[in-house]
Amino acid sequence: MLARSIQSTVMRRQPQQTRSQERVSHILTAAEALFIEVGYEQTTTRSIAARAKVAVGTLYQFFPDKEAILKALATRYFQAEYQLFAALHTPEAESLSLSDYVDRVIDAFDHFMNSQPGYRAVYEQLLSLMTYSAIEAIDDYEYRIVDELAAFFARLNPDLAGEQAQTIALVVVKVVGDLLWLSASQNPEQQRSLVAETKVLMLGYLGQHLGDRMGQGDVR
Repeated sequence: MLARSIQSTVMRRQPQQTRSQERVSHILTAAEALFIEVGYEQTTTRSIAARAKVAVGTLYQFFPDKEAILKALATRYFQAEYQLFAALHTPEAESLSLSDYVDRVIDAFDHFMNSQPGYRAVYEQLLSLMTYSAIEAIDDYEYRIVDELAAFFARLNPDLAGEQAQTIALVVVKVVGDLLWLSASQNPEQQRSLVAETKVLMLGYLGQHLGDRMGQGDVR
């Protein structure tokens, strides 16, 4: 898994036993709560250990520093987002109308971003660090989704050349991701408006490339 390969670069050791896995999960959950409550800069490894009810030494067995914990949290989100993407792009999804497909995907990712209280705190801090490994982790995650989305589009429209399907998928991932990220910081009315306009944009764009290849071609 992509998440496992990224996480291995930030953790001192991977938890093998159930008890160790639970400790790591508690540490990550405690860190996320503190990042939300007091901010990344004000959070210390000692405060994370105290919130997780583990010894500081136990924390350091798995994580060399606070940044490694942040990256592990990001990895957890990467994995959750990928699992959501996979659930939305099953063979059954190929029988949906284009409008139903766009609604389902955008609504699902919008809900994911807004139902995870630590999502924005983790990503904003990760972006502010802008280390090579952080950028690489984000790029690896995005391009895995781009590759699989391109394959999905190519199955829907075999006339699409491989490079063209890849470009379309990249546009969708980047545009939808950026617009949903923006909408999440707006008031509820603006957020609903941005999500609705994102759907209109994607319907028009994908309609040009997929047409009636999905379901009954219900492009509104």
